[in-house]
Amino acid sequence: MPSASPPRVHPTAVIAPEAELADDVQVGPFVVIEGRVRIGPGCVLRPHAHLVGPLTMGRGNQVFSGAVLGERPQHLKYQDEPTSLDIGDDNIFREHVTVHRGTSQSWTTRIGNENFFMAGAYIAHDCQVGNRCIFANGALVGGHCLIEDSVYLSGNCAVHQFVRLGRLSLLSGVSASTKDIPPFIIQQRIDTVVGVNVVGMRRCGMSHADIDAVRHAYRIVFRQGQVFPAALAKVEQELGHIPPVAELVAFIRQSKRGINLARGPERGFAA
Repeated sequence: MPSASPPRVHPTAVIAPEAELADDVQVGPFVVIEGRVRIGPGCVLRPHAHLVGPLTMGRGNQVFSGAVLGERPQHLKYQDEPTSLDIGDDNIFREHVTVHRGTSQSWTTRIGNENFFMAGAYIAHDCQVGNRCIFANGALVGGHCLIEDSVYLSGNCAVHQFVRLGRLSLLSGVSASTKDIPPFIIQQRIDTVVGVNVVGMRRCGMSHADIDAVRHAYRIVFRQGQVFPAALAKVEQELGHIPPVAELVAFIRQSKRGINLARGPERGFAA
């Protein structure tokens, strides 16, 4: 078998001597790599990308022009502690995406696999991002947030620090959330629940029965006007044996910030 080709580095790139580039890495014009940065095989760094260590990046990532990964956190108490950014495989960071490294509270900001960060998206210090999430243009995530798998953040939306977003949840464009968003739930405007992400669930291969169960649970909790603890207990009793509903209930019970109960006009996804 032929050996892997060595990294291709443009002569204008500035690379720290302690940086490590795996086979097949492509480094474009005017890229800057500072400090202890490890880049896995097959990664592509487009012109003017800026990576700051300590940073570890897996294989097959694409970093576009103007993206800044691993720079100091925007935190007044940060004192140059040796915190880091850990990135998995096959992520796309489009133009001017910013991901900051951690603070001493968790030490590491983590990005999973197969995420798509569109132009201008921002992930703050100490966040934990799962897999296959989409962050549309200008999406903003405050520090210490936990983003579970397959979350969709629409354009110019904002997530308050310390918020947790459940699997397959969706935040609409130009909206914001200051509390946790449970799995499969759509929020719009400020802290307003508007429906269930049926389209996302179908695309992820969930069965019709599971989707219908989640929709039923949603209506009990968010639409029937019952006292919240009683509504959640009813969901758990009637539908708790169905895995996605059990996931929804467990998320709500474990929430530290609480969830939003304000209701707006329903989106078509819940019909």
